[in-house]
Amino acid sequence: MYLSRFLSLHTLWVTVSSVMQHYPSVWGHYDVCKTQIYTEEGKVWDYMACQPEARDMIKYVKVTLDPPDITCGDPPETFCAMGNPYMCNNECDASTQELAHPPELMFDLEGRHPSTFWQSTTWKDYPKPLHVNITLSWNKTIELTDNIVITFESGRPDQMILEKSLDYGRTWQPYQYYATDCLDAFHMDPKSVRDLSQHTVLEIICTEEYSTGYMTNSKIIHFEIKDRFAFFAGPRLHNMASLYGQLDTTKKLRDFFTITDLRIRLLRPATGEIYVDEQHLARYFYAISDIRVYGRCKCNLHATGCKEENKRLLCECEHNTTGPDCGKCKKNYQGRPWSPGSYLPIPKGTANICIPSISSIGNPSKFDRIWPNISSLEVSKPNQANVCDNELLHCQNGGTCINNVRCQCPPAYTGILCEKLKCERDPGGCGQNSGQGAISQGPLLLLTALLGATGLCPC
Repeated sequence: MYLSRFLSLHTLWVTVSSVMQHYPSVWGHYDVCKTQIYTEEGKVWDYMACQPEARDMIKYVKVTLDPPDITCGDPPETFCAMGNPYMCNNECDASTQELAHPPELMFDLEGRHPSTFWQSTTWKDYPKPLHVNITLSWNKTIELTDNIVITFESGRPDQMILEKSLDYGRTWQPYQYYATDCLDAFHMDPKSVRDLSQHTVLEIICTEEYSTGYMTNSKIIHFEIKDRFAFFAGPRLHNMASLYGQLDTTKKLRDFFTITDLRIRLLRPATGEIYVDEQHLARYFYAISDIRVYGRCKCNLHATGCKEENKRLLCECEHNTTGPDCGKCKKNYQGRPWSPGSYLPIPKGTANICIPSISSIGNPSKFDRIWPNISSLEVSKPNQANVCDNELLHCQNGGTCINNVRCQCPPAYTGILCEKLKCERDPGGCGQNSGQGAISQGPLLLLTALLGATGLCPC
């Protein structure tokens, strides 16, 4: 008897678990732009916010070096071994494939032995500074989703600046400073990301954490994206709803993780000591074996696809939008100003689709009609639009439509259609006990009901 009950309970739990896998109790994935649903009037589109998957953006990058002749090998020159800085019989020769170190070796597949890497000329013109700018360009707006990681084969530089551009390289702003001595190099107190908080997450810092000398086993420099996400989403990024809420309502935060270009400014090679050894200048150079940049195409939450066309990334726009970033409405779909999609409310977000222009509305088919989830106000008369109704423009999250002109929202919600949580406006976002609690109760209620039906629940 008890065995049969146990097996029944196990079967129920497997069933509920399979349901919960598809139940967005914590945050939305935003991997679908629209779905067809059935209503009393037939099939209609249910629109939602959507975005492309994150990917390895290095596959699409264009690299530029300044000065252009900074790569070693033309003319050939010798340099010191990385493991023994006084064994200076290694050769860089651009005309010999086995001895060349061109820029593309920063982006090739790793795992080979010995490692492949780009290498600069040596510091033979000391005391003239050995400065190199490495610019990574995508000709597309990118949203970063993971740490930027740079692997050096020459020892991490004594001084370096990571910069970003939001306007295709016309202007630049610092992302982070790196130095063995921040105060001496950049007149900044040293900090790490751990010293930041939700309120200071946008602060530009100088860190000494990744700038050690020549004789070191550590090669990697990070720009920590995930650690900054964690201020809002928690240490293991479980509360992505809070992060999405902050990105949705704080433009400066959203822009902080958005780039069109990155620039690595190498200002002083690894020396490992206070003074430069002028008798062995072939010890000093830059060498990079790998650069990793993960992100997604910025499509303003109007696309799930991003394709490469004529060596350029383009969003595959939905919601009647168009442009490289889905940044404008299509012709004849300008019934209201263009707007980006919204992550809120969790889990589907708000699509903010472009609606037909008044002059082109006519009698749209049911397949083009707007379902309530999108918060896109459908025009019912040329001179008047209902804010809400009981057919298509439902007030969400338990709200009540008052005379078709406003939604009366529950205490925890706000917005035109009660689609936003009030707590998302707070700097700390929404905690576990905010209005989102209702989202995650569905599977538990289902489990309780199933257990009760089998007599296994003491409730």
